[in-house]
Amino acid sequence: MKTILAAYSGVLRGTGSSILSALQDLPAALWPCRSRMEKHLQVISVLQWVISFLAMGIACTVLLVYMFCTDCWLIAALYTAWLIFDWNTPKQGGRRSSWVRNWTVWTYFRDYFPIRLIKTHDLLPNRNYILGYHPHGIFCFGAFCNFGTEATGFSKKFPGIKPFLATLAGNFRLPVVRDYLMSGGICPVNRNSIDYLLSCNGTGNAVVIVVGGAAESLHCAPGMNSVTLKNRKGFVRLALQKGSDLVPVYSFGENDAYRQVIFEEGTCWRALQKRLQKILGFAPCLFYGHFWGIVPFSNPITTIVGEPITVPKIENPTEAMVDLYHGMYLRSLQNLFNKYKTRFGLKESDVLHVQ
Repeated sequence: MKTILAAYSGVLRGTGSSILSALQDLPAALWPCRSRMEKHLQVISVLQWVISFLAMGIACTVLLVYMFCTDCWLIAALYTAWLIFDWNTPKQGGRRSSWVRNWTVWTYFRDYFPIRLIKTHDLLPNRNYILGYHPHGIFCFGAFCNFGTEATGFSKKFPGIKPFLATLAGNFRLPVVRDYLMSGGICPVNRNSIDYLLSCNGTGNAVVIVVGGAAESLHCAPGMNSVTLKNRKGFVRLALQKGSDLVPVYSFGENDAYRQVIFEEGTCWRALQKRLQKILGFAPCLFYGHFWGIVPFSNPITTIVGEPITVPKIENPTEAMVDLYHGMYLRSLQNLFNKYKTRFGLKESDVLHVQ
């Protein structure tokens, strides 16, 4: 019993690592072997994140409304007042927590696939950066693990740099979810938030934008090497206006996490997906994996952070200037893909398709 309590106290302290070590002290007959236990924890860590992504926002919203109809209405009223007071915090750098980013649950999350982060060049703390992340995949597992947690050691590999993973602004209107996201250094992907980080938050900031967005997720499938980038130039214009360097990032294996039913262009189902994408801000995909289809396949995801492209500060860049740096970024991304593709299971003949 003392062993179990010791493990539980480790969870409360955020050390989490004591879970496995303490439970290992139990008699072998009462507990599975170490490797099997670790695999269970890995599956649980990924499952809780997927469920949180899919249902936490709705569940917390419904719970808050329900509490107003119970004797707990005062708690709901106080939290709602706090929401109103704290409404603009996500747009002003958020509320990052090193404790949350270093939870041991994220190391199990990392090891399930596993996910790795590879550095190719230094990022200087006296500059700001916009990191373009490709491809989107279904859930952006690589983006979250590498930039929303410390599981792959971002801060040690890039000292003096703070990553801010940009995601749908609508997520920050949901109770509890907004605080959970901000604790990982996640911010809304809107102009006000990114302007603040690149202009009013000093230097050493790296805003990570999943450039392809929801549209790209509709094309992802195992073995698919395709990015939606040809007409995505807003992030380049923003980099020029703020004088922030552009950094291409490519994750090999991101598209292998799930199988997806891809509907052909022109079909009713495809039209419905695009319609819902415009309304909701994300694309409802029909995908499946392990365990009732919700847990992703444990295929490796390797994220390569490429070489920074130095960008001058131009408050009103011309279209020609935007096109110039967009072309430079595109070539840099393709070079990054071609350089590392054979190391991570692709053939020399494989190419990166740009849509």
